[in-house]
Amino acid sequence: MGAFTRKPKHVDAADLKGRQFRYFDFVMVAFVVVLLLSNVIGAEKRSVVDLPLVGPWPFGAGILFFPISYVIDDILTEVYGFARARRAIWAGFAALLFMGVMEWTVVHLPVAEGWTGQGAYERVFGSGWRIILASLTAFFVGDFLNSVVLAKMKVWTKGKHLWTRTIGSTIIGEGADSLIFYPLAFYGMMDWPLSVLGEVMLSQFILKVSWEVILTPVTYAVVGWLKRREGVDVYDEHTDFSPFTTQV
Repeated sequence: MGAFTRKPKHVDAADLKGRQFRYFDFVMVAFVVVLLLSNVIGAEKRSVVDLPLVGPWPFGAGILFFPISYVIDDILTEVYGFARARRAIWAGFAALLFMGVMEWTVVHLPVAEGWTGQGAYERVFGSGWRIILASLTAFFVGDFLNSVVLAKMKVWTKGKHLWTRTIGSTIIGEGADSLIFYPLAFYGMMDWPLSVLGEVMLSQFILKVSWEVILTPVTYAVVGWLKRREGVDVYDEHTDFSPFTTQV
């Protein structure tokens, strides 16, 4: 029977220690790339959309792409189990931390005489440690909650109804992310009044969950394809859910 038609084998994640997977590295790289780009390009910009019957509604521009990282986190946990998703989350955390250090260092390097781009550079990359810390904290809490909830729900549902755990875990994870990031990053700033901050947080949460719902068919297709190619269906039945390790 070919790799594309092979039925995945039900396996406890604890029995897969040391196993090498064909596509895990590619999925992890996609996760880190989406995470970095959505944070460096869209995190600070506040945009607006004119909704019927509602009127202008502000939202953070990063919402257009950041939720894809949660979709990939769902795929990692569903296909490879929590322990390997945990490694990807730590890789993303390290990448975000390095990005923050690099941004701060480059912005604060002495400016060569005659170069006029420092103001624009500071505006784009000079987010400051407050936003960097908020991003790191929100990512760490939100993504781990997302992965833990999905892994536990998979065991509870005996692997059925994938949509319930992808959407359910996103509600928990993205909710925590929005509640942590925006107050830590922007509370008290003059161009972020409390009313706008609340509107943006709410719109972020709604749009993030909506993205997960919209992308559900894509999630199903990718999860099914990866499970058939890897030949296993991983369940976290005896998994250590501590976030403070990278062991698999």
